[in-house]
Amino acid sequence: MITVDFTRLAVAPGAAVLDVGCGNGRHTAAAYGLPQAVAIGVDLCHADLCAGRERLALHDRMGASGGGAWGFAAADSRSLPFGDAAFDLVICSEVLEHIVDHRRAMAELVRVLKPGGILVVSVPRAWPERICWRLAPDYSRANGGHVRIYRRRRLLALLTSAGVRPWADHHAHALHTPYWWLKCLVGPTREDVPAVRLYHRLLVWDLMARPRATRLLERLLDPLLGKSLVVYARKPPAGETHG
Repeated sequence: MITVDFTRLAVAPGAAVLDVGCGNGRHTAAAYGLPQAVAIGVDLCHADLCAGRERLALHDRMGASGGGAWGFAAADSRSLPFGDAAFDLVICSEVLEHIVDHRRAMAELVRVLKPGGILVVSVPRAWPERICWRLAPDYSRANGGHVRIYRRRRLLALLTSAGVRPWADHHAHALHTPYWWLKCLVGPTREDVPAVRLYHRLLVWDLMARPRATRLLERLLDPLLGKSLVVYARKPPAGETHG
């Protein structure tokens, strides 16, 4: 599933895009579809990086690219192996909630972003996340270790203190919220419960088929029930003082 709304981004052809904590490359692949984009995904999980490479190789075979290039690398978000101001767009989706030193990670995201470039960050929304933590005490540990819950105000303050200017935000994935509550009720790591398996099949079908009815339903529910908070920010152009 794609959390970032790329239609909000005025990304010029040939943009360099970095997907930090890319997992299996879902946003890297979406960025690769931009005109002439160079899309780079970084993660610490070798298995996820391999899955990402397979995903992008499939996109190449299908001709589903914008004519640019792609690559993957093992890297820690707190110490990215790239020079200053190397990327036009930096994406960090569902990553910061796993990182104890999130200020250091945020500083790295901003460091590698070009002046005038766009940073997109998403985290689990606060109130659905709190319910997950209450329903299952082991929820945060079962999902790679969620170390904090972000309120919108807290995330905006983190971005602003790092030197970028938030300019838009929204919520996403309302249909996923009840799924995670259901998983937490039965045990967040259990995959053998029929209701959980059935709901997962529904989400996969919706992802692949994208029927109008569920797309409309999710758009209507996102402001209230959206599982993710997505924030868009811009690094001030060179010569401008942040304020």
